[in-house]
Amino acid sequence: MLQRREALTIVSLVNVPKTRRTYCKKCKKHQTHKVTQYKKGKDSLYAQGKRRYDRKQSGYGGQTKPIFRKKAKTTKKIVLRLECVEPNCRQKRMVPIKRCKHFELGGDKKRKVNILVLLSFESQQTWLLLKA
Repeated sequence: MLQRREALTIVSLVNVPKTRRTYCKKCKKHQTHKVTQYKKGKDSLYAQGKRRYDRKQSGYGGQTKPIFRKKAKTTKKIVLRLECVEPNCRQKRMVPIKRCKHFELGGDKKRKVNILVLLSFESQQTWLLLKA
């Protein structure tokens, strides 16, 4: 039974539909929103910290600032980006959800599947119907 539980945890993932009906602050009512996953933008070369770091790194002397190597987390928090589909609105907002290893956007819905298992006990064979 323990092996079956392990197999189920490997398969489990978070599946979010591509559209969601939720409240829009600009329209002041529930509207359909398009759901996408938030992605970090490209770092600017002209941000103050980057300019300072590049200036310090230039010339002789090797690496000047510590490089972080003690990563503790194995997952990131998923952030959903909701965009109102109303043509005059297009209001966007971010909604964080919990941490997960596997995230899927608009995947197939998980269906209940009956599994037929053959059990053999000392010259007796019995069929067992499992709900998965």
